[in-house]
Amino acid sequence: MSDIESRIDTSRPHTARIWNYWTGGKDNYPVDREAGDRIRELHPGIGDYAKADRLFLGRAVRYLAEQEGIRQFLDVGTGLPSADNTHEVAQRIAPDTRVVYVDNDPLVLAHARALLVGTPEGRTDYLDADLRDVDTILAAASKTLDLSQPVALMLLGVVIFVEDDEESYTIVRRLMDALAPGSHLVLSHTVTHPDMPDVDAAVAFWNEHGTPKLTQRTPAAVARYFDGLELLEPGVVSCSAWRPRTPTPDVAMYAGVGRK
Repeated sequence: MSDIESRIDTSRPHTARIWNYWTGGKDNYPVDREAGDRIRELHPGIGDYAKADRLFLGRAVRYLAEQEGIRQFLDVGTGLPSADNTHEVAQRIAPDTRVVYVDNDPLVLAHARALLVGTPEGRTDYLDADLRDVDTILAAASKTLDLSQPVALMLLGVVIFVEDDEESYTIVRRLMDALAPGSHLVLSHTVTHPDMPDVDAAVAFWNEHGTPKLTQRTPAAVARYFDGLELLEPGVVSCSAWRPRTPTPDVAMYAGVGRK
């Protein structure tokens, strides 16, 4: 058994694998599918969050590559490879785009090494690190990315795993402070909302049975991650409402894009 395989715990459900299950992937285990089905019973629309968040990623990356000329992406909290990963969307538009993925899930690492292969003109690398390891992330990313030029920092559904509010804001600020003017922050976050009480029940179930535990924040608290940045229209909204091609129902996953 390899070191990576020895780190994979199949006895408890894991968020990346449940997310994979909800989006129709095959990189999950019975324990993940059981937990995913139970959460979907508590909140029937939860599977739509994963799909909406993925579609938001695609729209945000396309906008940044096409309209802002971004050619470097730092994607922290990558999750399991799926259709239209960041490098695939960006490199279809600009083949010379460079992407660095960061995650600390051993299953993600195992698949990333095999699947996250970019274009010959560009570069796609993977870093095994935790979001909290800011210095490690920046030092390793700088071997592939030119941090003196604009970078898109992708933090989709990952800041939710930092329980302390101030710590989470500090992490995001430190990452953005290290990036050049013209860089962008793309962030999504599960929210607690009075109109969606079943979301809270689903999160409570997850935190009792799954790993890692997650923290919900209000839409206003999510907007704080963009303090000091130029928040692009339409602001911090349900990720399904961020520049969709066709109107879709809101989900309790809020997102925004900000320019440094």
